[in-house]
Amino acid sequence: MSDRPTTIRRNARAVLVLAGALALSASAGARAAEAVPPVIAVTVDNAKVMRLPEKTRTVIVGNPIIADVSLQKNGILILTGKSFGATNLIALDGAGEMLAESTISVQAPQASVVMVQRGLDRESYSCTPNCQPSVQLGDSTKYFGEVSGQADARRSLATSGGAAK
Repeated sequence: MSDRPTTIRRNARAVLVLAGALALSASAGARAAEAVPPVIAVTVDNAKVMRLPEKTRTVIVGNPIIADVSLQKNGILILTGKSFGATNLIALDGAGEMLAESTISVQAPQASVVMVQRGLDRESYSCTPNCQPSVQLGDSTKYFGEVSGQADARRSLATSGGAAK
């Protein structure tokens, strides 16, 4: 029976080592979870108003083709979705230290948009309440060009006071 206290001590040490490893693993997992930046979702062609951390002096957008920002007074930032995808947003203080980082996810509009697929060609319509052409990224080149051309011609007529050109 003299082996029993030795076995108990070995098992106790093994349990302590395992508990320590689990504690380290849990704290590493918690640190990793803290390191994951929050996700800010915005719809393409829409804006979102956000408040920056105090002392923010510089704002960086990883890919300005996906999202754009406009700094306002009092730490207000306007985030605009430009194209589908994801990028990051970083806020720095005057010394260049990172104050915050977020992931920006720019998504397609869901409500009231109907996509019509004709073979490989796609057309988008905004149905609020009646369906009207509404070009979206990914529409066929021909449809996109025709609808955009009509919108440009209408805008030109409106800005010229309706005078014929």
